Amino acid sequence: MRIPAHSVCTAIRDDIVSGVFGRGSRLTEEVLARRYGVSRVPVREALRTLESEGFVVTRRHAGACVAEPGEQEAADLLEVRMLLEPLGAARAAQRRTDAHLKVLRGLVRLGQERARRGEGEDLRSLGGWFHETLAQASGSPGLIALLTQLRHKVAWMYAVDQPARPADSWAEHGAIVDAVARGDAERARALAARHAERAAAAHRLRRPDRPGAAVPRAGRVRTSQHAVNTPSGRH
Repeated sequence: MRIPAHSVCTAIRDDIVSGVFGRGSRLTEEVLARRYGVSRVPVREALRTLESEGFVVTRRHAGACVAEPGEQEAADLLEVRMLLEPLGAARAAQRRTDAHLKVLRGLVRLGQERARRGEGEDLRSLGGWFHETLAQASGSPGLIALLTQLRHKVAWMYAVDQPARPADSWAEHGAIVDAVARGDAERARALAARHAERAAAAHRLRRPDRPGAAVPRAGRVRTSQHAVNTPSGRH
């Protein structure tokens, strides 16, 4: 069975974002194919996609390597995301479905409950799902793709501090959903812009000392190999 290149691409991207492959590390087709339990063909296609996304660069005499973005590039990406997320919220107010609203409201309820309990790790995941669902509700495939790519790259370049008052952050999420539910695009845009600006202040640029080095407060680096063509692999 031929493993889709997008599954391999997702697996490699996740390992780059999490720090398994440090910045500047070589990415050889043979090693990657063995790691993920696939042939070299989907690996080659995945590397081309990741190069177009900015995660991988091709260097003379070295081949494919993990990119090493500078501080200015990181700052630019964070700023672009701050501009696009409010646009996504405005589009969601115009194009959302009842299913989107149901999921968004459910996430807000869970987020508010976890915030009261102080369950920080759950809040991080819920926040990601919230913003992903809000982007999906925009009904714009191009915007969704851009926001998804930006979310991956910002997670790669930045560590994020938990908000001092997580309940306030989830109250902002709830207000955005209320505006989306009413179809008030301008209010949804304004609330999302304010929320994005506050959230950006909690981002700290990752500064690895060397390729593959652990980044302070960025979580545990995964080192176990995993195949993408097994039930337990990534999809």
